[in-house]
Amino acid sequence: MLRFLIDECLSPDLAHLARDRGYHDSFHVTWLGKAGWKDWQLRELIIEQDWTFVTRNSVDFRGPANQPGSEGQYANVPIHAGLICINGTGRMTGEVEIELFTAVLDQIGAAEYLVNEVIEAYLCEEDGEFEIVRYSLPDNR
Repeated sequence: MLRFLIDECLSPDLAHLARDRGYHDSFHVTWLGKAGWKDWQLRELIIEQDWTFVTRNSVDFRGPANQPGSEGQYANVPIHAGLICINGTGRMTGEVEIELFTAVLDQIGAAEYLVNEVIEAYLCEEDGEFEIVRYSLPDNR
């Protein structure tokens, strides 16, 4: 079963949403006493404990959008339990974060794991719509 760890840059309501959707072993970083941890410290925790990490700091974790995995905390990570990036412009409200994460959860459906998968939810500034992109990282094709 998926276990979501929500980054402190996102609302704790995302962890509550995951729990409400049946992912009972989901937590916000602050609930684990890890507020203020550096990205590399979180990466170690995430990988060791098989968390599917949910963050807004996409570049910090997956690297540049045009070359995911070339840099960032997931570069050179051969196996991970999944990465979910909630992407928006400027300051997103908690409601928008919840909308995007709900769309991601709908995309996942009944999946029990997301091994080496990245799911990115993009908020389109022009029309307020969102797009979901899913790919493998590392790309082992």
